Amino acid sequence: MAALPSTLLSPTRDSVENSKVLVVGAGGIGCELLKNLVLTNFKYIEVIDLDTIDVSNLNRQFLFQKQHVGKSKAQVAKDSALRFNPDCNIIAYHDSITNPDYGVEFFKKFTLVLNALDNRAARNHVNRMCLAADVPLVESGSAGYLGQVTVIKKGLTECYECQPKPPQKTFPGCTIRNTPSEPIHCIVWAKYLFNQLFGEEDADQDVSPDTEDPELAGEAGERALHQEAGENAIGGGIQRTSTRAWAVSTGYDAAKLFHKLFHDDVKYLLSMEKLWQKRRPPTPLDWNNLPEENGTAETDSNARIQDQQLWNIRKCAAVFRDSIEQLKEQLAARGDGAELVWDKDDEASMDFVTCAANIRAHIFGIPTKTRFDIKSMAGNIIPAIATTNAVVAGLIVMEALKILSGNISKCKTVYLNRQPNPRKKLLVPCKLVEPNPKCYVCSAKPEVSVQLNINTVTVKTLEEKIIKGQFGMVAPDVEIDDGKGTILISSEEGETEANNSRHLSEFGIRSGSRLKADDFLQNYELVINIIHIDQLEEDKEFEVVGQTPELGPQPSTSANGPAEPKPGTSKDVEEEDLMIVEEDEEEKSAPTKATAGVKRKTSDSSEQPVAKKVRTAATADDDDIITL
Repeated sequence: MAALPSTLLSPTRDSVENSKVLVVGAGGIGCELLKNLVLTNFKYIEVIDLDTIDVSNLNRQFLFQKQHVGKSKAQVAKDSALRFNPDCNIIAYHDSITNPDYGVEFFKKFTLVLNALDNRAARNHVNRMCLAADVPLVESGSAGYLGQVTVIKKGLTECYECQPKPPQKTFPGCTIRNTPSEPIHCIVWAKYLFNQLFGEEDADQDVSPDTEDPELAGEAGERALHQEAGENAIGGGIQRTSTRAWAVSTGYDAAKLFHKLFHDDVKYLLSMEKLWQKRRPPTPLDWNNLPEENGTAETDSNARIQDQQLWNIRKCAAVFRDSIEQLKEQLAARGDGAELVWDKDDEASMDFVTCAANIRAHIFGIPTKTRFDIKSMAGNIIPAIATTNAVVAGLIVMEALKILSGNISKCKTVYLNRQPNPRKKLLVPCKLVEPNPKCYVCSAKPEVSVQLNINTVTVKTLEEKIIKGQFGMVAPDVEIDDGKGTILISSEEGETEANNSRHLSEFGIRSGSRLKADDFLQNYELVINIIHIDQLEEDKEFEVVGQTPELGPQPSTSANGPAEPKPGTSKDVEEEDLMIVEEDEEEKSAPTKATAGVKRKTSDSSEQPVAKKVRTAATADDDDIITL
C-alpha cells in the first residue's frame, strides 16, 4: 500500500512533502493520525511516546496487535505506519517529551507539531516548547463521543494555558482517612494505601486515622491518642508505626494487614465519638468472620465478564490476599529499596485497589463498585471510542493542511459533539481567539499572584505543588527578587536540597515579595507575587489569584475557539478540558466550555470533576460544517 493519489494543489502538495512534522503521542489518536499522515504523503515524521503497548489498547489502537504487547508504542506505530507508505521517513522515540534532550532547538526543526496526548502536564509542556520555538501546534483530544481540535500559534491565537483549567480535585485528608462518604473517597484511600505499602511513601497520603481532624473535640482526640497504645495495638502486639515498616515486619501478611486496616483502625476511628454524632459509624470487620453479602463470590463464565461483576466481601478479601502476594513478589524482584508505581493496567495493582476500596466502602456503608467502574474512576478515564479518535485525527490533518498552505488565518477550533444539535450539526467549527494579554505563559511579561501562608508553606511545597504542579515547570530555578538574588530553588540536583523543609518566612519572604522562576528547558520565565494569608478556604495550601480574566460570556475569550458573544445555551459535559459547542436553531452561537480536550477523563464521580466554564461560540460558515 502507498500514499493515496494526491488531490492537493501543487503548492500545498509540495509543502506537505517537504514539511517535517512531530507527532507527540502514539495512542488512540496518535495511531489514527500517523496513518492519515503517511497516506496524505507527509514524508518526514517523528513520533514520540513513553508508553508501551497493553492488551487494553488493542481494541482501538489499530496499529498494534497481540504480538506487540509490551513493546514501545512509538516504535511499533512507526513500523506499522510504514506498511501503508514505505516511502515515508519516520523516526520513533520511546521517551518522554519532557526529557531535557527535547529542548527548544529540537522543536525548532519542525514545520509543525501535532499533539495526541492524554494528560495536562505534557500538554502544558509542549505548548510552552512550541511557543518558545515559534512553531505552530495543533492540539487535540477526545473523551468518549466528544472531541476537539484547535490550532495554537504564538502571537496569533490563545495558547493552551491562556484560560484557567479546573484544578485537579483533591479531598481533605481527614475526609479520606476518617469520614469517607462517597466511593471515590474509598478509591483514593486505596490508591494511597498502595503507595504506602508498595510505592513511594508520602506523608500527605498516610492512610492511618487522622487525629488532627478539625471536627474532633479535644477530649475525643486525646482519648483516641491514649487508646492507641492499648486496645488499638496491631494484631500480634505490634504497635502503630509507619504503614510500610509495619507491613514489612509482618512479611506482608494479608490477615494482619486486613486486621489493622479494617478492624483496628476502624475501632480507633470509633473512639473519636464526635465524628459519629451525625454520621453512620463504621463497622469493623473480622478476617475470620466475614459477612455473607450480595454479590459474586466466584467467576461465572455465563454471567457478565468478571470486571463487571460486583464482588462480595469474602471475594474481596480473597482477592486482597492474592493481590498482596503478587505485589510482594513484584517488589522483591526489583531488589532492596525498590518501589512500585500504581498502574491501572497492571492486574495485581488494579485488583488491590478494587478490593481495598470496596472493603472500606462496605465498612462505611457506602455502595461498592465493580472492578470496571473503579478502574475508570481510579485511572481517571472514560471508555475510549475508536470512531471519535478517527474523526479527531482527520480534523488534525485538515488543520495542518491549512497551516502548510499558508492559510493559518482560516484555521478553526472544531468541536465534535455527542449528538447533532437542533440544526443537525455534529461538528461545529469556531474562530480562533487572540492571545489572552493576562496569560501567565504567553504574555509579554508573565506574572501571577499566589495566596499562601508564608509560615506554613515550605520550599518543597512551593517547588512541587506550585512551581511544578500548578505552573507546569519541569526543572525550575527560583530566586527571591530581593536585590541579592537569593537562590531558593535550583534545578541542579542537591544544590538547594537543604532548603526543602524550611518555611518561606525563614528566607525573609513576606506579603508583597516577588519570586523569579525560570525553566531553562522550556525557555520560560514567570514572576510570582506572594500574598500572605493566614488561612485559605477548604484546606487549600495556596490559591492562584488574578492570572486571567473572570470567566463568563465575553468577546474573544474561548480557550481554543470562538468570539462574538451571542445568547444561547450551554451544554454541561463531565470531561474536563473539553469545550462543547451547540448552536441553537434560533440563535447562531452558544456559551460553552473551555479548552482542548483530553482522551482519558473522569466521570461525574471521579477524582477530578469539572469546573464548568461559560464560553462563547462564533457563527460558523456552512461549508465548514458537516451536516447529518
